[in-house]
Amino acid sequence: MGTSTSTPGFDRILALLSEAAECELAGVVDVETMREQFLAGGSLIDWLLDHADVSERQFGSRLAEKLHLEWEEDPLVDEVASELLRGLCPPLIAIKHRVLPLRLEFGEGEGQTAPARIWLAHYDPFSTVERQVVRRAVGCPVEWVLSPKRRLLAGLQKLYGVGGEIFEDLLATRDWDAEDFSFKETVNVIDDEDEEASVVKFVNQILSEALKQRATDIHIEPLRNDLRVRYRVDGLLRKVSVPSDIVTLQSSVIARLKLMAGLDIAEKRKPQDGRIALQVGGEAIDTRVATIPGIEGENISLRLLGQEQFNIDRLGMYPEMRQEIDEILARPNGIVLVTGPTGCGKSTSLFCFLSALNSLDRKIVTIEDPVENRLEGALQIAVKPEIGLTFASSLRSVLRGDPNVIMVGEIRDLETAEIAVQASLTGHLVFSTLHTNDSIGGVTRLIDMGVEPFLVAASVRAFIAQRLVRRLCRECCLPGDYAPEFLKSVGFPLEQAGSILQANPRGCDSCGHTGYRGRSAVYEMFRLTSKVQELISAGASKQDLQRQGVLDGFIRMRDYGWRKVIEGHTTIEEVVSSTELG
Repeated sequence: MGTSTSTPGFDRILALLSEAAECELAGVVDVETMREQFLAGGSLIDWLLDHADVSERQFGSRLAEKLHLEWEEDPLVDEVASELLRGLCPPLIAIKHRVLPLRLEFGEGEGQTAPARIWLAHYDPFSTVERQVVRRAVGCPVEWVLSPKRRLLAGLQKLYGVGGEIFEDLLATRDWDAEDFSFKETVNVIDDEDEEASVVKFVNQILSEALKQRATDIHIEPLRNDLRVRYRVDGLLRKVSVPSDIVTLQSSVIARLKLMAGLDIAEKRKPQDGRIALQVGGEAIDTRVATIPGIEGENISLRLLGQEQFNIDRLGMYPEMRQEIDEILARPNGIVLVTGPTGCGKSTSLFCFLSALNSLDRKIVTIEDPVENRLEGALQIAVKPEIGLTFASSLRSVLRGDPNVIMVGEIRDLETAEIAVQASLTGHLVFSTLHTNDSIGGVTRLIDMGVEPFLVAASVRAFIAQRLVRRLCRECCLPGDYAPEFLKSVGFPLEQAGSILQANPRGCDSCGHTGYRGRSAVYEMFRLTSKVQELISAGASKQDLQRQGVLDGFIRMRDYGWRKVIEGHTTIEEVVSSTELG
């Protein structure tokens, strides 16, 4: 299309958009491509937001003013009328045409039950055809409100749930009586082609939304009259808004996930484990699936495992601890044990250490249950206790394969511990994990297992304890205000009180209105210096070991956390809830 083409309707809209943007758009964007978008029926607002450097808030408010429309920067749905709003403006209409019902007005006088007006938010005032379709669908006069696209889409998901438009279309294809259908007794088989396609789309939206929210786990949990979906984000579970009648598709949704994981969809009485390989936006996501039968149906848990690039720099250790880690990794033998509860990032730390050691002149072998992360060039073994392939038996076999570095997923028993000790004493560098509350407790744990104290002293190089704390959202964090008595009670250095930040209780869009975004690790490392080795061999108490550790430079985990607070990375509440005052 040549540059001389004149399209009166487009030209008028372009002039209006230029006024709202406070610049001549013809000199900023490709107007002819924009004209083609208009003639093809596409959204000019979508195109402009994607291709022009404009502030949607300022641009939208000015456009609303010029069009004499109400502007709502944060469109809020009337919670009391939400059911009526969903009924008047079904998800298929609202989501397809991107309009958000906000509130209703009823006529005056007795017996007025039908709404007299409905307020609908949208972000594209030039989509006249879509507005006519919506107006006919709702069946009552409409007051239009202009809102930012991102906030409007977030409001749609909150009101209708993930996959709302797919769900309504799916229900329309079903031919059962919902009141008479017994889902607890139905075989999980998808037998309708249209339904299957819709269930696939719905499940895909659940997965893609979880990835968008940076979730690490998805929990799909049948309740008595509901099917609850929750994401674990930054270590905490969040309930996901889904269509209110999702329970009617419980069987199909669970069956779809089991099929994807290669599980037996007819087996509902026993737990099952499987994996799903996903490809999302060019990124490979390995998903571990576990089903657990409950009295209301099968619970499904999905652990989302991205193909991470492990680098020791990503651990965010302070320079002095990083230097000590580098010194330990440079040693040819010994044991390094990472301690902490499930989900505190022990595996990530171990793989970062292994990645730093991964080179052509070293053979690295890992023994895991299960293998979750891939390390290029390493031999990775998944234990299978049902056939006798345990940590201990695998470790014994691995030692005959001439490895340099060995990683054992967890030391659970005396046999595994003794083989690991012998491996370290015969020239191997061994990494593993223990479940203890702190780093010094690792000494007691090994001795309680039955390992001789002198062997612990001779073989272990360091115990590293860690926890994960949520990071403050940099977009909305606030200055902290804490009573000196509270700070003193938790051990925070009072002289640093002026530097404290706290989470915004309302949060923002960037952090999902939690006040936090992402997580960071806090550590403590107990190195076995010569003095500490002597104390362990002599059977010293934990208190004696801690006193000597402090003399050798040992820093408690909570003190490490205070440094994160002082630098504005996290909050006092996070450090207190994750660490002990020792």
